Amino acid sequence: MRPVPADTRPTDVRGLLVIVTNLASDAHTWNLIYLQLLLEELGHRVANLGACVPDDLMVGECRSLLPDLIVMSTLNGHGHRDGPRAVARLRACPELRDTPIVIGGNLDISGQENTETSDALLAAGFDRVFHGTAGVLPFVKYLGSLRAVHPSALPAVAS
Repeated sequence: MRPVPADTRPTDVRGLLVIVTNLASDAHTWNLIYLQLLLEELGHRVANLGACVPDDLMVGECRSLLPDLIVMSTLNGHGHRDGPRAVARLRACPELRDTPIVIGGNLDISGQENTETSDALLAAGFDRVFHGTAGVLPFVKYLGSLRAVHPSALPAVAS
C-alpha cells in the first residue's frame, strides 16, 4: 500500500507534515483514518502509510518525506512489542533522530493505561505515549506544544 500523498492540501495552507502509520502487526485502519481527519481538521498535512506497515517501508517513507511528526497508532495490543523495534529503526537514521515520534492506542493487551508500558516506550525512544481514546485530548494538546518548535507552521488551536 502506498501512502496518501502529503501534498493533498493547497500549498498556501501551513501545518506540520505528519506521517500516520500502524505497526507491522496491526491491520486496523479506522484509527488511522480518524487520526488523519483530526490532523487535517487542525490544519496539518498528513501522509497515511496504512495498516501492517513493515519497518523498512516506514523508515523509507519517513526518510523520503522528512516529516515534522511521526504518529504510530495501534489497536491490537502489540504496541509495547512492535513500537520499540520501529522507533529504534527510525532513531538510527541521522535525519530522523530529532523528529518527534509518538505512539498511541491499545499499547498492550490489557487495554488500560499502564505506567510500565509507557515508561518502556519512552525509554525506547518515543517522545510521548497516548493510551486509548483517553489519549486524544492530550495528543491535541501535544500538537499545540509543537507550535513553539514550528511557530510559523501551525495554526493556533483553541483549547
